[in-house]
Amino acid sequence: MNLIIDIGNTRIKAALFEQNELKDFFVFETTDALLASDLFGKYSIKQCITASVVDKIEPFLKRLNAGIQTLLFTSETPSPLVNLYRSANTLGSDRLASAVGGNLLFPGKNLLVIDAGTCIKYNFVNSNDEYLGGGISPGLQMRFKALNTFTARLPLLDIDQNFDSFIGTNTNESILSGIQIGALAELQGLIEKYKNIYPDINIVLTGGDAYFFEKRLKNRIFTDSFLILKGLNRILEYNLKAASLK
Repeated sequence: MNLIIDIGNTRIKAALFEQNELKDFFVFETTDALLASDLFGKYSIKQCITASVVDKIEPFLKRLNAGIQTLLFTSETPSPLVNLYRSANTLGSDRLASAVGGNLLFPGKNLLVIDAGTCIKYNFVNSNDEYLGGGISPGLQMRFKALNTFTARLPLLDIDQNFDSFIGTNTNESILSGIQIGALAELQGLIEKYKNIYPDINIVLTGGDAYFFEKRLKNRIFTDSFLILKGLNRILEYNLKAASLK
């Protein structure tokens, strides 16, 4: 059984796979909570892959490696995609993992993966299975916090699923319009730009705020909440297979 760990900016997600089949999913607030969980006694875990967008995880990896063979996913880890990103050493592991997960769904197809989490990340893979890059912008919560932090009087709001008005008639509604409708327009606009160049492009949506966008986007969208974890599992299996052939 494979243990897949994705250490994000706001939480830690873990999953258990039998080859390509997702068996269980977990969320932890800290790495200590993960290590103290019953995962390691309850399941027969053979190997692990860990990806992180935060620094200073060496103590966690050392403790993890003491019991399980662990692969740390970095820009230099072999993957099923050809990575053409020009600054590969600064490419977030979550971006490439989501692209690998999306390519698993649409191999040999033009693909745009939109990861709507702390940041909104756009990741493009062409029909030659080459990762080219994409874009990064603030996520919904980051936009709400930025307005509150960098102004004197604007309140801190949260996502309102029931708000869809283009014109805000008071300050709160204006913030909701600017952030929610603005972010939606950003996604829709960028999708249209990709479609103008790649008419057959497939769109995959993932991330914590995917639920907000999926019903509001006009384009045909495939949503998968576990895309990054599936991508990491595929990368682990790819490296295990390569090692067995040596």
